[in-house]
Amino acid sequence: MTTYTCPKGHASETDDFCDMCGAKITGGTLTIPVPATASMPVSTPAGPPCPNCGAPRAGAGRFCEDCGYDHSTGKVPVLTPAEAPPAPAATGAWTATILADRKYFEDNAVEGVDFPAQAGDRSVTLQPPQVRIGRRSSSHGTRPEIDLADSDPGVSHNHALLTLSVDGVWLVSDLGSTNGTYVNDEEIPIVAGVSRALKDGDEVHVGAWTTITLHAPGS
Repeated sequence: MTTYTCPKGHASETDDFCDMCGAKITGGTLTIPVPATASMPVSTPAGPPCPNCGAPRAGAGRFCEDCGYDHSTGKVPVLTPAEAPPAPAATGAWTATILADRKYFEDNAVEGVDFPAQAGDRSVTLQPPQVRIGRRSSSHGTRPEIDLADSDPGVSHNHALLTLSVDGVWLVSDLGSTNGTYVNDEEIPIVAGVSRALKDGDEVHVGAWTTITLHAPGS
């Protein structure tokens, strides 16, 4: 709607006399209202992506649940230097045997829990690019590929991660677990956020008694 300003400042729809006070409009100011711009909805930005793999960060968790990146130190999982790099894996599927290991349990003298009476083993195929080791939980939103919720009380919900590198080598990294992740007979757990290369026959120990042995294709 076009309006005209009278000498007394009223906005009039007529251009000769103000339709509010009757004052004669001479050289009044023409006012053409500008339609208001519709406000656009503002979307809430998603959590910052992991600098290492790009996965969204869930809450204030220290370690990325996809690659183990440490948000506190800014360290990216790296391959621990070795005297000789492992040979690339042969084409085919790697597998893992999951065992309730009495020797590992007794060597660590775990108190307060009893070794399971039914201590069987099972085999799984490792599906690239990543295999999570942990305990399923609806409240924590965890669904690990190697689920030890019903078999080992010492395993964390997000315990460790197996990742297939571009060279065809499986790496293991700890995701900040409570009881640590050990490789073979080493007495010191691997450092959270640092990946270790694994070869055929290597053992990954987690929880109170679980040993996960990797098998290369054809072995």
